[in-house]
Amino acid sequence: MIKNNVKNILNEPEIQENKRLVDETIQSLLPVEHSIQEINLLYQMMRDYPSRPSKGLRSSVCLLTCQVYGGTIEKALITASSLDLFQNWILIHDDVEDQSELRRGGPALHHKYTIPLAINAGDALHGKMWSFLYHNRTILDNQTTLLVINEFLNMLNETTEGQHIELSWVHENQWNIKQDDYFTMCKKKTAWYTCITPCRLGNLIATNTDLNKNDFVNFGENLGIAFQIRDDILNLIAGTKYGKESAGDLIEGKRTLILIHLLELASTKDRETAENILSADRQTREQNYKTILELIHKYNSLKFATEMADKFSLSALTEFDKIFDKLPDCREKLLLRNITEYTVSRDW
Repeated sequence: MIKNNVKNILNEPEIQENKRLVDETIQSLLPVEHSIQEINLLYQMMRDYPSRPSKGLRSSVCLLTCQVYGGTIEKALITASSLDLFQNWILIHDDVEDQSELRRGGPALHHKYTIPLAINAGDALHGKMWSFLYHNRTILDNQTTLLVINEFLNMLNETTEGQHIELSWVHENQWNIKQDDYFTMCKKKTAWYTCITPCRLGNLIATNTDLNKNDFVNFGENLGIAFQIRDDILNLIAGTKYGKESAGDLIEGKRTLILIHLLELASTKDRETAENILSADRQTREQNYKTILELIHKYNSLKFATEMADKFSLSALTEFDKIFDKLPDCREKLLLRNITEYTVSRDW
């Protein structure tokens, strides 16, 4: 009988081996040194985030999905590694945009070096991602290579559109945001690169078949929302284990489901207090975020967010079973389902 192990999914040998292979592939394809000294620093910065501790679940979802549909790790390895590279350059830019201080337990790249150098390193990693995908021609046929690239283009469009929605809320100081607005943002910003695209890529590489535009979308959107809500919760409760500054979302002024719920339920006085703090400059938010935390607990907004994450996780599992039940049972399929459950049970 195949063992079901959700809590320790990161310790499963297949997950660890997938991460090792992806990390090894990234490090082998990223440039190491250059005769020009200044460019050596760029190469060092490009390797920084990929070298920091991470779960590597997105790339593993791609590899496992490929195997479930009859493909091999070897055929999907460059693509899975490109997914990790996508996350790394997106995070470099994201940290600049959000004025984040920590990433994966260390200083954000723009704090470690400078904002201009960090942006340029992110741009360089972005370009290297496309170089990785071009390298796929040595493994996949030309048509499949182009279809894979098209999936990345769509993922990039969806992710940046979602990021723009979130940044616009902060830029325009919007607090009259509904829960459905937040869910739409999650579907774009989080769902496509966390779940939908990794699954679509694994399927595509295994079957050499152009996918229907809706394949894995319902599953991935539910899982992406659950993932983002859990991320928002962990930002408040996980402390240093989370790898970012505690309560960083409050300090950065991010609009989360937790805050949306708080503002919906708060008394006029409490809402005014919360909005005055959250709409102020970063220094004021940093000095007063504990007041927001007290209001979050007062209105049980963490409990509400946890219940909503569970709800969307259950919907994702229902969609997962619709998609994968027709396929033979195997170790890889169980691991994929466990990853889906882990999304809401994880503590970092």
